[in-house]
This record gives sequence, C-alpha cells and structure tokens, in this order.
Amino acid sequence: MHPSHAIRGRTTQLLAGRRIVVGVSGSIAAVEVPRIIRELIRHGADVRAVMSSEATRIVSAEALEFATGHPPVVQLTGNVEHVTYLGPGEGQADLYLIAPATANTIAKVAHGIDDTPVTSFASVALGGHVPILLAPAMHAHMGANPALQESLEKLQSWGVGLITGAATEGEEKIATPEEVAAAVLHRIVRSPWSGQVVTVIGGAARESIDSVRSVTNESSGATAIALANQAYYRGADVALWAGALQVPVPPWIPVERWRSVADLIDLARRNRDRLATSRAVFVPAALSDFTLEPRPGKIPSRDHETLTLTLRRAPRVLPELRRLAPPPTSLVAFKLLAGAGTSELEAGARELAEQTQADWVVANDASVMGRLETNALVLPRVGSRRWIRGPKTEFAGKLLDDIGRETVSVAPAIPPAPSARHRPARRRLRRRGT
Repeated sequence: MHPSHAIRGRTTQLLAGRRIVVGVSGSIAAVEVPRIIRELIRHGADVRAVMSSEATRIVSAEALEFATGHPPVVQLTGNVEHVTYLGPGEGQADLYLIAPATANTIAKVAHGIDDTPVTSFASVALGGHVPILLAPAMHAHMGANPALQESLEKLQSWGVGLITGAATEGEEKIATPEEVAAAVLHRIVRSPWSGQVVTVIGGAARESIDSVRSVTNESSGATAIALANQAYYRGADVALWAGALQVPVPPWIPVERWRSVADLIDLARRNRDRLATSRAVFVPAALSDFTLEPRPGKIPSRDHETLTLTLRRAPRVLPELRRLAPPPTSLVAFKLLAGAGTSELEAGARELAEQTQADWVVANDASVMGRLETNALVLPRVGSRRWIRGPKTEFAGKLLDDIGRETVSVAPAIPPAPSARHRPARRRLRRRGT
C-alpha cells in the first residue's frame, strides 16, 4: 500500500471521492507543495500533480509522486493530460489548484498563454468552468506590480479564487497547508451548509471588577472554534463572535470580539441583519449568570483585608438572540451543568429550550471545559435525543451534519467563487474580493 493511502481521510472525509489537480510552477515555495498535497489527502482527496519545467528544478517529480501516489505530469503527451484531467466527461477533476502561483504563471493564465503544462491545464479549466484557486508566492515588489494586480483582477472577475499567505521578510509567502486545505474545502465541499450564513458565539465572558480585574470562567472556546471551522469547511459564510479564548482562531475565520454579556448583547443588536439572515446561530459561549458594577481604576489591595463584591443577575442573551433571529433561523443553545447525570442533563436542556425557544440544545457536564474531548447530549425540539462523544473537532462536524440533514436545504454542489474571507487581515497583497 502506498504511504499516501495510510493518511487518507485522517482529518476529515469531506474531500472523499473528490479529485484535485495541483499545478506547481517555478517558485522556491514549490518545496512546500508535498506538505500541501498531504494535507489535502488527509481530508480524503485524490490528488494529482502537474509541473512546469522550472518547478522540476526546485522539487523533484519523485517527491510529488511520493506525496500523491501518482506520477506527476511534467510534459504534455499524446495522452492530452490537460484534457484528460480537466476536460469534460468521467474523471474530470473537481478543482485546479496552482500552488505556488508565480507572477509569471499568473500573468500567462490571465492572458491565455499556454506554454507550460501548468498554464495549459489552466486554459482547459477556465474554458470548462472547473473551479480554480491560486496560492501566490513571490517577492513583495512583484506582488505590487500594477501588471500583476491587473492580471489578478481579471482572473478574479472570471471566478478564480486567491489564497494568500503571510507577507514577511519582503516576500509574499505561500499560504500554509492548513490555509490551502481550508480554502479548497470551502470552495468545493458538497454540503447542506454551502452558501449558508452561520454565526458562532463562543468563548468566556469577563465581567470587570475594576480596570484590571474581572470575574470569568474556565471555558477555552475550543468548541466554538471547532464549530466555526467545520462550518467553514462545509462552505458556510461563517462569523465567530468571540469572548475570552484560550485556543487560537484559524486565520481564515473572521472574528468579532466581545468581553461582557452587555458587550455581546450590544454586538448582537448592531448585527441584527446578520443574525436574521443566519441559517443557524450556535451559542457555546460560557456566559456570565451574574455581573457587577466595575469600580474605576485599580482597587488597592493594601487597603483591603477582605473585599465584598455585589453580584447582580446578568441580562439573558439567548432570548434576545431568539428575538433578533426568529425562525427559520435555527438557534442552537448549549447548557452546562456540574456533576449531572443523564436525566439531569436532559431536564436542564429541555428547560432551557422552553425558556429560550431554542431549536436545539447541547447539554454537557462542566468536566469537559478546557478539554480536547466532549461528551454531549443533543436534544432537537422535534425528534429523539442523541449523544455525540469524542474530540471537539469531530463533535462539531457531527453536530453540523445532524442539523444540516434535518433543517437545511441542500445548496448547489459547487458554491460561488470564494470571497475575501480567504484572506486574513494581516495580508498585504492588494486584491479585489475573490
């Protein structure tokens, strides 16, 4: 068995049965391509490679054969490989990814020049409406070249998407394997969530005591990030509204920050249009039940042997979210109890659903806070309860799939061209939305 089969689908099965052709052009960033290919395979993809002659000077054909499990195309022959892989009919690839995409290759593709296998593949893909993504890599001054910018704008107007990497050390770096895989998944995964608006509210609330101290909880925000990420993989238009987090947010997920319960309610009211158009609002946030009036400045510890804080009940967020996002938006609430058995979890979840009119309630014990795994009881308003156990990333995917099957109409197989969501704010390359 080829080593590529041993890792296939290890991360997700979302690209199972999908074929991706990776075009490799002559940038030093080509040395990163085997890692990109293997990341796509970990999501289940069948990957084939095509190389320009310049690319073979940087990374060997044998290296890409090892990565993909298939010999790469290094020149076009009587087998008309560009038509075989990307032309019409059985076996047509689902996406053409050019990584790295040099300034030279981008300009050639934009102007219909087919003088390498990589550009000939692009010509067939464009003519046959096969989705194309570019992962540029070049010197920063080349990226700022007006001719290149014009070429990028032309390609984007044709529906070609960009996956840009970090701008550091005078270079426009190629995107990481994880960033590339996220963009590919977002573009071509067939899912009930494709093109749907999803809002995820997560992290821990912080209620200020004074200017430097706060009352908070042990939530890490991992469940919220997993839900946002898995929804993005499934093609959703995702926004993460995040309180305090202990885990990093992937750069392809847009984030709005809030601190206290009052901040979150204000954020929700300012974004009522998004909430009202969301297909689902997930609320795994650890929200404060109590708040307090913060004191100005810093309370001097030397002046107080003891300190009494007066807590008052915090405003309830879920009923306000339900008001701002009425049906058909699905409101997915989370209930956390400490030391509760199954019957207590179910009773607490049903009570929360009744109080907030949530469509789904996920109940779990406080023991899962800050851990990588969860053990959650899921109760839809209609239907039987179910348990989802395992890593939070797998839990998030299973929950989305369950809700998607039961509440979301299936969108077209190939969603619209990717948008600027693929480009984190730190990027320098000037682009129109992709």
